[in-house]
Amino acid sequence: MSRIGRNPITVPSGVDVIVDENNKVTVKGPKGTLVRDFNPDMQIVREGDVLLVQRPTDGKEHRSLHGLTRTLLANMVEGVTKGYEKKLRAVSVGWRATLQGRKLVLNVGFSHPIEIEPPAGIEFTAETVAHPPYGMVPLITVSGIDKELVGQVAASIRSIRKPEPYLGKGIQYQGEVIRRKAGKTAK
Repeated sequence: MSRIGRNPITVPSGVDVIVDENNKVTVKGPKGTLVRDFNPDMQIVREGDVLLVQRPTDGKEHRSLHGLTRTLLANMVEGVTKGYEKKLRAVSVGWRATLQGRKLVLNVGFSHPIEIEPPAGIEFTAETVAHPPYGMVPLITVSGIDKELVGQVAASIRSIRKPEPYLGKGIQYQGEVIRRKAGKTAK
């Protein structure tokens, strides 16, 4: 049995979980509502304030879907109660990140500013923090209730200027360690 899949999911008070036919799950909580379709082979059972995921057979596909289904359900429950956030730093001299309404505007060394419109359910915040070799750098926070969407938006922001290995400049996740390379050496 899957070690992850067999773990029960505790549903906190104030969170409502509805499992429709064909495994369409709706999770409503204080921060919002998430809806997701799961594989119809998996059985999602609610017993009081606990959700359990059961698989029909021990086949390879069902074993892999078991843990996946349980993890996605747990992420939905946590998202509507606590939410998720990813922080990114734009590390270089003179780079800026500002908000215009809900839109994030990045000045990261191009001849023009990059404007990013947040998808539904995503919020941006931008502030300036100290980063020793570069002085003050922008700190961008991407937050929302859908873990997958928060990660995807943060990854698309990071892909605008990926960190480079020689000087370490670029948009990087907070806490990310950039593996540095030595530059050219004179003979």
